[in-house]
Amino acid sequence: MANLKGLESVVWQLREERANLANDLGHIDAALSALASLNGSNNHAQPRRTMSASGRRKIAAAQRARWARVKSQNVVSIAKGKKPGKRTMSASARRKIAAAQRARWAEVKRGQKAA
Repeated sequence: MANLKGLESVVWQLREERANLANDLGHIDAALSALASLNGSNNHAQPRRTMSASGRRKIAAAQRARWARVKSQNVVSIAKGKKPGKRTMSASARRKIAAAQRARWAEVKRGQKAA
C-alpha cells in the first residue's frame, strides 16, 4: 500500500511538471509570434491554392500546343551537333605551349640541383 502512495506521488509530480512545461511552451510561442510580427515576416505556411479540373485541363492543353509547335519546327538538338565548347588548337600554338612548359620544367629541375 505504501508503494502505491509513492507511485501516486510520482505521477502527480510528473503531471504538475508537464503542466508547467506546457505553460512555458505557450509563453515561448507567444514570444516567437510577437517577434515575428515585429520584423514583418510570417512563420505560418500559407494555405495552398487549389485549381479546378477545368483550369488544369486548359493549362495542359496549352502546354501540349506549345510542345507541338516546338516539335513542328524541326529544331536541331544541340547534343546531335558539334559540341559548342570544343575548340581546336593549331599545331604551332601547341608547339609554343609545349616549349614554354619544357622551359618551366627545366627551371624547376635547375632549382632542385642547386639546393
